[in-house]
Amino acid sequence: MVPDTLPPPQPLPDADAVPDALPKSLTEPDGSAVIRVLSYNVRSMRDDEEALARVIRACAPDLVFVQEAPRFFRWRKHAARLASKADLVVLGGGATAAGPLLLCSLRAFVEHTEDVLLPLTPGLHRRGFATAVVRFGAARVGVVSAHLSLDATERAAQAELLLDRVATLDAPHVIAAADVNETPGGPAFTRLSATLQDCWTAAPWGGEATFPSAAPSRRIDALFATPGVEVLACGVPTGLPPTDLRTATDHLPVLAAVRLGAGA
Repeated sequence: MVPDTLPPPQPLPDADAVPDALPKSLTEPDGSAVIRVLSYNVRSMRDDEEALARVIRACAPDLVFVQEAPRFFRWRKHAARLASKADLVVLGGGATAAGPLLLCSLRAFVEHTEDVLLPLTPGLHRRGFATAVVRFGAARVGVVSAHLSLDATERAAQAELLLDRVATLDAPHVIAAADVNETPGGPAFTRLSATLQDCWTAAPWGGEATFPSAAPSRRIDALFATPGVEVLACGVPTGLPPTDLRTATDHLPVLAAVRLGAGA
């Protein structure tokens, strides 16, 4: 016997927040490229390194913008080990950029890299940028990983320096990732998102809050892109194992899929 009314539909799993739901990396016939980019504060790899590597691998990124990479004893070995465990290679940064680090897949053709140290304010932590220009197919993109200051005045100045660096990279597209150390609406975050696309705002996907990983309540980590970058989706991939996300580090990762048009 068929019932007069059907039961209400059951809720589906949050499949949209699983990295597999994002567009896959590919190179289009005209040389344009779809890539995945990941921003992640790894707290000097002081937490569960295996969980950290699993999270990164699950996101299948072409580029990883790391903040708080190891900066002291054998820091290059630590960076290389993380890259190897995540099926990536070290692109640039680390201690020579005061913490920001760049990793990439073998799909990336590297044109050049540069580590930049920012002016030091006495009594505050030294900051820097890890930068590079890479190519996927015929699409060239400049990249910057940054970790802005805890001090509001210095943080605002560093946001201006980040925009200056974006403007001087010799590439038609630029993607910048930062632990901004403030939420949207703050002066530095507002300044960055007034000039660049805030990728979460452009194409929200998954979760929004990034800190702290055990009980996220604030969005202080973000991916930004120049206007020519087509943002397909961006957010925290909450569909990954919750234990890995909590134990890998004290921040949650921000993952985006973007399309880069072919260009000189």
